[in-house]
Amino acid sequence: MKLATLRTPAGTRAARVDGSTATEIGSPDVGTLLAEPGWRDRAAAAGGPVHDLGSAELAPVVPRPGKIFCVGLNYRSHILEMGRELPEHPTLFAKFADALVGPADPVALDPASAAVDWEAELAVVIGAPVRRASEAEAQAAIAGFAVLNDVTMRDWQYRGVQWLQGKTFEATTPLGPYLVTPDELPGGTRPELDLHCAVDGDTVQSANTADLVFDPVALVAYVSRIVTLRPGDVIATGTPGGVGHARDPKRYLTDGAVLTTEIQGLGAQRNTATIPV
Repeated sequence: MKLATLRTPAGTRAARVDGSTATEIGSPDVGTLLAEPGWRDRAAAAGGPVHDLGSAELAPVVPRPGKIFCVGLNYRSHILEMGRELPEHPTLFAKFADALVGPADPVALDPASAAVDWEAELAVVIGAPVRRASEAEAQAAIAGFAVLNDVTMRDWQYRGVQWLQGKTFEATTPLGPYLVTPDELPGGTRPELDLHCAVDGDTVQSANTADLVFDPVALVAYVSRIVTLRPGDVIATGTPGGVGHARDPKRYLTDGAVLTTEIQGLGAQRNTATIPV
């Protein structure tokens, strides 16, 4: 099943996507839907107003997650090519919901930063409360997956040893277009999906999510040992090689640059980098 959050004249609406149409489910957004008992059955049986997907405006698929955890250094080939040892534990940092934008919204190039970089990532979306999860409980708690780009202000990220300030600038992080449930994907809750990122049509990142050191199930189990994960929470699983900051010369997003992020089976984002007025 594929879900989206539509923007309508009456406000946002959760919808089930079937081919070229999106059918309203009766919840204000996908995050709210996931917190409702029996959300899978409700979404599958929904028969609300139908929208043409081609002309629909999409919000972040989960507009206001209670928690957004992000993972650093999590692609095996990228770590090894840098000459580093594989980590024993995930590297975690956080992001706030104010950073999120829709899959076709502008990405804000805040004038405070001169080094805005891209990071294409697979996002895990939680569909049930889970704490200290076993492997089976972690699998069952995964509602589905989405595309995320962890757009990063590198000059702010490295002002100190903590990364938060460079990772959560407002209106920088596209999430969506869809949430796709594991049964729709090769590998299920450990999906094996091709991931690509391009800037102005130039492919800058290309990988497969099977290369993750800590897969989605392992991450849900690990994070749930720290805090209860709740429906709508998001875990961004990390980015592969190809970021602009690691290039020689370094390359960053500029005003008007088009950032395209795509993951097999999950859809594509197309966001224009824009200096806010």
